[in-house]
Amino acid sequence: MFKKVLVANRGEIAVRIIRTLREMGIKSVAVYSTADKDSLHVKLADEAIAIGGPRSKDSYLNMKNILSAALLTGSEAIHPGYGFLAENELFVEMVEAVGIKWIGPSPKVIELMGNKANARESMRQAGVPVIPGSDGFIMNPDEAKAIGDRIGYPLLIKAAAGGGGKGMRFVYTEAELVDKFADAQNEARASFGDDHMYIEKVMEHVRHIEMQVIRDQAGHVVYFPERNCSLQRNNQKVLEESPALGVTQTMRDGLGEVAKRAVEAIDYENTGTLEFLQDYDGNFYFMEMNTRIQVEHPVTEMVTGLDLIKLQIQVAAGEDLPVKQADVKVNGFSMEVRLNAEAPERNFAPSAGQIDFVFLPTGGPGIRIDSGIYQGAKVAPFYDSMIAKLLVHADSRAEVLAKMERILDEMVINGVDTNAHFQAALLQDSAVMRGEFDTQYLEKEFLPRWQKKLPLAELGGGDGFIQ
Repeated sequence: MFKKVLVANRGEIAVRIIRTLREMGIKSVAVYSTADKDSLHVKLADEAIAIGGPRSKDSYLNMKNILSAALLTGSEAIHPGYGFLAENELFVEMVEAVGIKWIGPSPKVIELMGNKANARESMRQAGVPVIPGSDGFIMNPDEAKAIGDRIGYPLLIKAAAGGGGKGMRFVYTEAELVDKFADAQNEARASFGDDHMYIEKVMEHVRHIEMQVIRDQAGHVVYFPERNCSLQRNNQKVLEESPALGVTQTMRDGLGEVAKRAVEAIDYENTGTLEFLQDYDGNFYFMEMNTRIQVEHPVTEMVTGLDLIKLQIQVAAGEDLPVKQADVKVNGFSMEVRLNAEAPERNFAPSAGQIDFVFLPTGGPGIRIDSGIYQGAKVAPFYDSMIAKLLVHADSRAEVLAKMERILDEMVINGVDTNAHFQAALLQDSAVMRGEFDTQYLEKEFLPRWQKKLPLAELGGGDGFIQ
């Protein structure tokens, strides 16, 4: 087992990893930007190394500085968390070249699955059902038009190297195709330095269902209960839950076997998540694979009782998985709400500042809050706005909803705006309470209704609000 691990991240995920390392008896090394020198992950780690200025490109994306910190501290492995360099194959190559273990898959696999078009083709060859669309890359509107003529509209143009909604455009008619293709390609080029595109059929009235898997170096594979991540805004997840209503054990087992076949086909190591769209007939279609731990991994931990970060570290150290598929059971229901420092009534504008007072209601069974904040902590404007993840677990989904509403009602955070009131309203929505929503429900149905209820004085600038 490793003696020392560097955590190449910040915020709640860095805190989460450092805590597991301590429980495993492994020394932790935190890295931090000048804006994060007083952050919780820095205070909790055994060692902490400054790696650059406040902007991500100068610190958390600074490969040389992070690698230098790992070598300087004698770290044997690097855990990337999610975001930043977690899916950067070049950085992984650099890490492995100096003899440090990467807690994740190989750079070859990261590169393969990071290119959405190549990932789609590799899954198709492995017998995994994929969304109808282009085979290979699309480089110009004429090629896109040919795809549209074949599979029909609406279409979704996507950047092959993309993620986070960048380089993505919905096209509802042929007349929109040329302009929207150019917009998407330009954004992809600016965001990723890569203008290769691909096209998928827009599947309407579908749910976003994902399945996490882990594979050790000996080839043992375990898959975990699915998560429903359909409530999204701007292609970003807002709330996640497990298990998904409407997914039977037979369906779960079938999807798990598909996920197992997929990771075996690409010789995957460590944990990853395959994301699918589920139609109303119960069919699943592969979208993409995240080659890292995900934000919503605690939902799975709550319903299985397993520590996925610990499993990651054990697998990276060369140990066999300590659990078998028969050991993975679905125990009750769990839900995660993402708490962001933002103002939903002002078009979800990010909010920065110092937290003057914070009360996180952690009391009671089945409650977990993953966070990097504390009274006096500063929320910097340079990073993602998520400041905490609120998680609950109970025997039934109704109990989960009741617990989450209580947490949101009791929680107090002064000094920055948060989306707590928006999340509370979402939980009280009748369709959400019934579990009857798809990937378009939040933006097309819930959000317009919620905005109409806001007093006009509260509405700020930005698109999508009452004028």
